[in-house]
Amino acid sequence: MCGIIGYVGDKNATPVLINALKKLEYRGYDSAGIAVINGDSVLVQKSKGALKFLVEKITGEIVKQSENMTDAEVTERLKMLIEKTGDKIKGTVGIGHTRWATHGEPNDANAHPHANTDGTISIVHNGIIENYAEIKAKLQAQGVVFRSQTDTEVVVQLLDKYYKEEKDIFKAVIKVLHRVEGAYALGVICSDYPDRVICCRKESPLVVGLGKGENFIASDVPAILEHTRDVYYLGEKELAVLYTDHVDLFNFEGEKIIKEPSHIEWDMDAAQKGGYEHFMIKEIHEQPKALMDTMRPRIVKDNNGKPVDVHFEECKMDEEWKTADRVVITACGTAYHAGVVAKYAFEKLARMKVDVDVASEFRYRNPILDKKDIFIVISQSGETADTLSALRLAKSEGLKAVAITNCVGSTVTREADDVIYTLAGPEIAVASTKAYTTQVLCLILLAIKAGLLRGTLSQKDASCLLSELEAVPEKITEILNGKDVIQKFSSEQFNKEKIFYIGRQFDSATSLEAALKLKEVSYMHSEAFAAGELKHGPIALMDPQTLVVAIASDPALYDKIGSNIVEVASRKAATLVITQDKTNFFDKKADQVFKIPECSTVAASLLTVIPAQLLAYYCSVLKGNNPDMPRNLAKSVTVE
Repeated sequence: MCGIIGYVGDKNATPVLINALKKLEYRGYDSAGIAVINGDSVLVQKSKGALKFLVEKITGEIVKQSENMTDAEVTERLKMLIEKTGDKIKGTVGIGHTRWATHGEPNDANAHPHANTDGTISIVHNGIIENYAEIKAKLQAQGVVFRSQTDTEVVVQLLDKYYKEEKDIFKAVIKVLHRVEGAYALGVICSDYPDRVICCRKESPLVVGLGKGENFIASDVPAILEHTRDVYYLGEKELAVLYTDHVDLFNFEGEKIIKEPSHIEWDMDAAQKGGYEHFMIKEIHEQPKALMDTMRPRIVKDNNGKPVDVHFEECKMDEEWKTADRVVITACGTAYHAGVVAKYAFEKLARMKVDVDVASEFRYRNPILDKKDIFIVISQSGETADTLSALRLAKSEGLKAVAITNCVGSTVTREADDVIYTLAGPEIAVASTKAYTTQVLCLILLAIKAGLLRGTLSQKDASCLLSELEAVPEKITEILNGKDVIQKFSSEQFNKEKIFYIGRQFDSATSLEAALKLKEVSYMHSEAFAAGELKHGPIALMDPQTLVVAIASDPALYDKIGSNIVEVASRKAATLVITQDKTNFFDKKADQVFKIPECSTVAASLLTVIPAQLLAYYCSVLKGNNPDMPRNLAKSVTVE
């Protein structure tokens, strides 16, 4: 998803905006721009490509790395130029944007912000305006000339039309909101109102930052964290008007509303690399802490310190779990893979029927639902468009819904009946790592709780499994300490044309996430399938340009996986086995064996994915990619 920033205060807005956009670069983008109120007009500067090209355009100075300049020196040079941008575009009210192209190719004309014809109104926009073509045709018939291919310019030209009718920018914005359809977050400035920024949201997240003598809008907290930790999370169909000294909140009918601000507990250090080369590898290393933070408040212990139960303070549906006939899980991407792991956990521990659906399919297939089903949605951001639509469909059918998310105040937290928070802290890299493992952990804990409530899991077995989960963070640290093995193997295999992940049961679910992670950040062709399906087609693709990664955490299935490895090796495919086997069963069968610490097959789902994450990271770096900002991907997918 694109990045939005807005500022009103007494500082020069330009360097504030560009610094904030710099902090949103992790979201991915292909163009950037800012707009600042300057006298009786709005000055707009925007550029295709990296943020540094926008800075160069504003300052007229090129940031070019010579042979004797380090990366740190280039970064410092860019910082100096950002401060100088204020000399070129001055104003205390402005908006900025980083864009992923949707409507129209990435170029200067299609970059945000967009302005009306006479340059007095400018807007930034995240999301999709679904009826833009209809509105555009009507405006063109009235003589409006469009300068871009975007749906966003349609909004600003429509706003211009209503502003000329209403003579009031706030009323004009309200009229626009009742005319456009789709998902959007908007930031608006107008030179006739040089003391304010107007913003609103519908199905696309937006945060209002509350400073001292200054206020901000942003699509994500890291953009404004150096200025304030007090924020309003705008709710669905809410609007805010920001002044230097206060913020007014409204609904889409223009009626004033009151809400309490939230305080961000994590600090700026959590959104910095902390000495790591990339956020992705930093967040891989943060998983032991994230899992411990997520687990600690949920595990109940007896007087001897023995774990005996699971308690989710925020989840109040014990009776429903006792009588439910089925669990229905829906999510997208990585979160969907966490749901597939959960299917095995609920069936094994709670003996419940489980259906897992990709949210984009669930919402369109007229699913068969029952009021006794428990509905679980999983979303890192809590704003995933398809997942929210699936949640609303299930709620309309009378189902009780549980949301698992990392984001307090997100849309999913307001619409679900119960919320379980993954306490992963901020995840900056686009490709999810610690968000995934904390989602899996929450789902396993929920399956244990359901098993205890339904009498399908004994107290003894529950205590043993909880003890194992408590040991997982330390075991992940052990895996990370041995990451050099994966790094070396990556250096030998990163030029393979095809990578296949195979596994059985829990490991089959983990293979889905492993394959996705590799393709996301390395752009290598990778896919996953149940190991038993190898002979049903995929074996035709095995050749010397193939790498097969087998995940084998269940000793009862080692023979089966061993046979699969022999089959692909005989066709000259390279092989890696990720296993907890300590008998050296795979050593002579595979090119490389990476051994994880021993644990149950349930807990192993949290361990086997770690070397797969490392493999994806190292392959990405070896190919010269930026693993934090994969091409064409967004951190939060708020449109279909």
